[in-house]
Amino acid sequence: MKSKVFGAIASAAVLSFVFSGTASAVSGTASYYNDAGYGACGTRINAATELLVAAPAALWTTPNPNNDPLCRKSIRVTHNGRTITVPIKDKCPSCASNKIDLSQPAFSRLADTSLGIISVTWEFV
Repeated sequence: MKSKVFGAIASAAVLSFVFSGTASAVSGTASYYNDAGYGACGTRINAATELLVAAPAALWTTPNPNNDPLCRKSIRVTHNGRTITVPIKDKCPSCASNKIDLSQPAFSRLADTSLGIISVTWEFV
């Protein structure tokens, strides 16, 4: 039950920032993926070669993700003193509201991919 309550609180805080720009950074995790095809924002992506991020599905607010405000934002991610800013080009259907899915090259700028999942702070910019 605690994790569901925490997830709801984290979702509310992140959504508050998306629409008002006032919330602070989210403490969460990041994994990576390397798929190619069309991202949720309607453009071709290649997560094996491009710097991009897939935002948690719970944070998307429109039925057609191509029109979602997230498609016009980026996420600034920090891990162990390293920071990158990557455009949101996709949706992560399996991510909790405090987890993001970075492209493989974006993840590599923060940590070795052999780690798989890392603790990060992230915020919309």
